[in-house]
Amino acid sequence: MKRLSFVVAATALLLVGFVIATWAPDRPVAELAVRWAPAPSRFIEVEGMQVHLRDEGVREDPSPIVLLHGTSSSLHTWDGWVAALAGERRVIRVDLPGFGLTGPTPDGVYTIAIYVRFMRALLDHLGVDRCVLAGNSFGGQIAWETALALSPSRVAGLVLVDAAGYPLESESVPVAFRIAQVPVLRDLMQVTLPRGMIESSLRNVYGDASKVTRGLVDRYFDMTVREGNREALVQRFQQAPHGPGFERIRELRVPTLILWGELDRLIPRTHAELFHRDVAGSRLVVFPGLGHTPHEEDPAVTARAVKEFLGTI
Repeated sequence: MKRLSFVVAATALLLVGFVIATWAPDRPVAELAVRWAPAPSRFIEVEGMQVHLRDEGVREDPSPIVLLHGTSSSLHTWDGWVAALAGERRVIRVDLPGFGLTGPTPDGVYTIAIYVRFMRALLDHLGVDRCVLAGNSFGGQIAWETALALSPSRVAGLVLVDAAGYPLESESVPVAFRIAQVPVLRDLMQVTLPRGMIESSLRNVYGDASKVTRGLVDRYFDMTVREGNREALVQRFQQAPHGPGFERIRELRVPTLILWGELDRLIPRTHAELFHRDVAGSRLVVFPGLGHTPHEEDPAVTARAVKEFLGTI
């Protein structure tokens, strides 16, 4: 009995120590915006949310490029592409509902249908009648689902970057994503967040882990602790799982570029081949040495492929 009491007490002390060491309560968007939303960032009201976006480049572009980030990311993931493209095109990027500085939806709903409705409202608000939709991971799924939902005249092309859509069997899942789906642990993570977990998750999705810098970890950490985002992540996984509706990918009839990191262990390269098979006339480019976010890991080489594609549509 004494031994059991000692184990319980020691476990409790370890737990208390962990909570103290990793204490990370939610932070208000106004506080985070000082660092992460300088000009040209702005906030616009869409679907009852103050949506963080950046709208840059050539204003008279008839088909702006709209960039959609993946789960737990933000519009900053596209910095390199904007630098490469904005001199020739209008480039719009946005923090999707539940992520970045935009934060949670008013009603806590994160189905694909809600994201598609949001995209339609966003494009209408910005007066964008025709665009090229580009998305990474979950943002890629939102891109192709939106393309299917909109009038064909509104979507000039698609760029799918390690996109979600098919039933998923990952080779390796970032620890933060696993925790968000385990009830006891996800509750604990609402008030704690080890920086090491963020770094480990980023190293997991990069092909070259040495490219994961302190600044990159800072950004993902801050976007995670934005007020409401951790609960939104839990709900996103529950309400918008991978796989349902993938049969409709065959219905896509827009020029499509598929970009993939060869070393992606979250959504493996076999999914790139599935998209290439199912999207008629699509072009596939696979990047050796890159992982799940190739646009962030090597923006120069990936943006070059995008420029070539844009010149054909």
